[in-house]
Amino acid sequence: MLTVAGTELYYERRGAGEPLLLIQGLGAHSGHWGEPFLGELERDFELIAIDQRGAGRSAVGAEFTTADLASDALGMLDALEIERAHVLGFSMGGMVAQELALSAPERLHTLTLGGSSAGGTQSRPTSPQVVQELTAAVLSGDRERMLRTGFEIVVSAPFAAEPDNYADFGEVAGLYPADISLLMAQQAAVVGHDTYGRLRAVQVPTLVIHGTADRMLDVINGELIASLIPDARLELLDGVGHLFFWEQPDRTGQLIREHAGGT
Repeated sequence: MLTVAGTELYYERRGAGEPLLLIQGLGAHSGHWGEPFLGELERDFELIAIDQRGAGRSAVGAEFTTADLASDALGMLDALEIERAHVLGFSMGGMVAQELALSAPERLHTLTLGGSSAGGTQSRPTSPQVVQELTAAVLSGDRERMLRTGFEIVVSAPFAAEPDNYADFGEVAGLYPADISLLMAQQAAVVGHDTYGRLRAVQVPTLVIHGTADRMLDVINGELIASLIPDARLELLDGVGHLFFWEQPDRTGQLIREHAGGT
């Protein structure tokens, strides 16, 4: 646990190699990366997986924007005395990583954006149908229904059909559940996020990963980000859902290693 800008933030540090900062998405904590994926990465990187304000084991902070969360991430690197790191941001965490790359490019070796969005009017938001499904599950107060509904939305249908896959996800997702106030604050930060007009200024080698079957944030968002960031590499995972690193941890790890090794 470290205190950053007056807020206690939880992090986990493991592996060996150049540092790789992992920034999770809405409602998620560091455990949501899943052991298969973290195990794939820790052979080549020193992993710094953080819980953002109010998520997981981190303390609740004031209202925030994605830029504020980027400042938290930068403060974490400062506190750990890490001069430069590779950065992986997923979903909302990808929005935070965009802001980090724009505000402090000299602190990043590489940037990987997974299942994310630039926000603004040019991006495609989550469909009303998906929002309705998630809202109904949350308002039901049934924890199992919330977990099951969320899982079926963030992975592809074939992956969701395997009982063992849900069991593994449910075990992680059942730890440190986000409360409604945090989810609302994070959603407000997502809605307010807009880097569309600034991404052409990103000066960090960038890899964009997106599943073609992503229901949470349509693949068009990843394509848009890659078209805006100079020389960005776009990798589309065919038939894979939002949680691409759960469905294809080996392939995702390989892509990140290749990207980091190419700098």
